[in-house]
Amino acid sequence: MHPSTLLAAWLVVVVTIQLLAAEVVLAALLLLPLCGTVALRRWLQLVWRARWLLVSLVLILAWGTAGDAVWDFPLAPTWQGLRDAGTHAGRLVLLLMAVVALRQHLPLPELLSGFYRLLAPLRRCGVDVDRALVRLLLVLDTLDRLPRPADWRALLAEPASGQPQVLELSDRSLSRRDHVLMALLLISLVSLFALAAA
Repeated sequence: MHPSTLLAAWLVVVVTIQLLAAEVVLAALLLLPLCGTVALRRWLQLVWRARWLLVSLVLILAWGTAGDAVWDFPLAPTWQGLRDAGTHAGRLVLLLMAVVALRQHLPLPELLSGFYRLLAPLRRCGVDVDRALVRLLLVLDTLDRLPRPADWRALLAEPASGQPQVLELSDRSLSRRDHVLMALLLISLVSLFALAAA
């Protein structure tokens, strides 16, 4: 299967995660240990990095959503807010596992090749696909090699690496099966948006 087909399937999974109900999110979270220990370790690292985003999400939704108060106190969270906060936090956590699964099953050259094929039609709209791909590579490379300083000022003191990098893409054309799968994925995506709008 072509990497761009896998990327398109991943995008459909990402959209599907955003539409899951609270009960389905909980069931999916309970199934995460089936992904394996390596994926779980990487997932926990991403969750730890996103901890302040998760805490902010819970605080804003739990205390900012109107509804029935959890306890009889002026600054109490609401049951509806806690449910919304849990649902959105669970969706974000599932999305982080989807990122781990994508990076685990698609090495960086194949990932870039898939993005290159998916973005190629945007050339007709004037988008510089090569520049977008190089920027994506730089972001992914920086995320992989970024040190974990205790102080944010240490990042500013990091010397800029002037080493030139060479990017080679092993680009291949999509097979007939990939075209059929892409069409099915596009139909699935349109159906998901139609269900969300209904």
